Amino acid sequence: MASFVDRVVLHVSGGTGGHGCVSVKREKFKPLGGPDGGNGGNGGDVILRVSSQTTTLLDYHHAPHRHATNGGPGMGDWRGGKNGETLVLPVPDGTVVKTKDGEVLADLVGEGTEYIAAAGGLGGLGNAALSSQKRRAPGFALLGIEGESSDIVLELKSIADIALVGFPSAGKSSLIAAMSAARPKIADYPFTTLVPNLGVVQAGDIRFTIADVPGLIEGASEGKGLGHNFLRHVERCAALVHVLDCGTLESDRDPLSDLAIIEAELEKYAVDMSYAGVDGEVVPLNERPKLVVLNKVDLPDGKDMAEFVRPDLEARGYRVFEVSATSHEGLRPLSFAMAEIVKAARDAVEVAPPKVAPPVLRPRAVNESGFRIRREEKNLEPLFRVLGEKPVRWVKQTDFTNEEAIGYLADRLAKLGVETELFKVGAKPGDTVVIGEDDGVVFDWEPTMMAGAELLATPRGTDIRVADIGDRPTRSQKREEQIERREAKAAARAELEAERKAGIWTESVSRRRAQTVKESNLDAGDDD
Repeated sequence: MASFVDRVVLHVSGGTGGHGCVSVKREKFKPLGGPDGGNGGNGGDVILRVSSQTTTLLDYHHAPHRHATNGGPGMGDWRGGKNGETLVLPVPDGTVVKTKDGEVLADLVGEGTEYIAAAGGLGGLGNAALSSQKRRAPGFALLGIEGESSDIVLELKSIADIALVGFPSAGKSSLIAAMSAARPKIADYPFTTLVPNLGVVQAGDIRFTIADVPGLIEGASEGKGLGHNFLRHVERCAALVHVLDCGTLESDRDPLSDLAIIEAELEKYAVDMSYAGVDGEVVPLNERPKLVVLNKVDLPDGKDMAEFVRPDLEARGYRVFEVSATSHEGLRPLSFAMAEIVKAARDAVEVAPPKVAPPVLRPRAVNESGFRIRREEKNLEPLFRVLGEKPVRWVKQTDFTNEEAIGYLADRLAKLGVETELFKVGAKPGDTVVIGEDDGVVFDWEPTMMAGAELLATPRGTDIRVADIGDRPTRSQKREEQIERREAKAAARAELEAERKAGIWTESVSRRRAQTVKESNLDAGDDD
């Protein structure tokens, strides 16, 4: 069973907003109390917050689906719905939030740092909030909107100043146990350390943190051993300390070859862009300050090996320290050397001026409508897709079982200028209009839906403009009716032309009138 997890995929979703209420105030002796429907409550947010009491992402490994509380619906008597409770998810210090594509969303460093992983949905307005001088008693309310939902990746990168790297069984765990109060697992077999260990070291007035990561071997970049899985925990470190085993019993290994192999593996590791140095650039691991520790000099063979390889290492420009984690020999000079590097890194951060991009204020252009229309084609017929924050949100808030709510949506879209823009891009009555992306709402556009429903004397909850919306003919039916009308007109024109050619239209009006009078006189004589 896993006890340390430093990478998880978390599925988060904010709470759904509560629906607005449709209600009319009814009290004795107050027959015209007016609308009193309250607004729905907002959905709760999902927030990631750094907590010192959390050291692993294990909880989210077992329960990766997290959902905030929904908002309550509005009620009569102007009572608003209850807001959904915010779901706070504690994460360790140094957690990086990414998308599945690797884009960094947030780098959570420092106690109490927060990031809104999924915002809750807005609550719908009740009919009391929708009333106006023209629309005094709305018979509808707006629906609540679903909260945001996303899949995010959490990666834990330990907050340490110094990183200990080296082969398995080089003595890294023993070294961190000797220099700090940390008590990692120590045994006489390789890969004893399976998870990163942290220890706090005090050197004079400087206090810093050292990290011990599982050992690297040749081919780690290709997945051998534990691979590069834990090198993310040393990305924030100011310096690396190579721990070389001078008392190894393997005949094919020596400190110089071990150092060359580890340096080659570090060079193959690409540092994540979520960590940046003082100048805002990412510094590769093999280009950071380094110290070389020749460990296990308490052994006779270890002391001889350290004296043999030390001149070669110093000739390469390394600062070399001969230490023993067992006898604590050489640990004090090593700790002060680490503190010197840490202090220089911290001073550089404090002295370097922060690079803050100046805020750029871009007011909305005068001719900017807040939406755009994209012409597409589906099944060889035109399709017009309306995209924009407002139109998409308004559609989500509309109750399509209520005629007045549909009319209200038409009024809002017309006021925004959607209908005018559809005319400009060449839309015709009966064309398909989609508001939103793939899951958008599909309409058969009817430009006769003009604004002004509040001026129409219709019962609450109805709209004469959409009262027969269910009986409207489809586009194919409209096309058939148009063909039938065209054929009827053609037949009528043919009949009239035939009568003209037969001479029926050559009689004068006076002759036809005289004939009519004569026939009337004959009918009168017969009656006598």
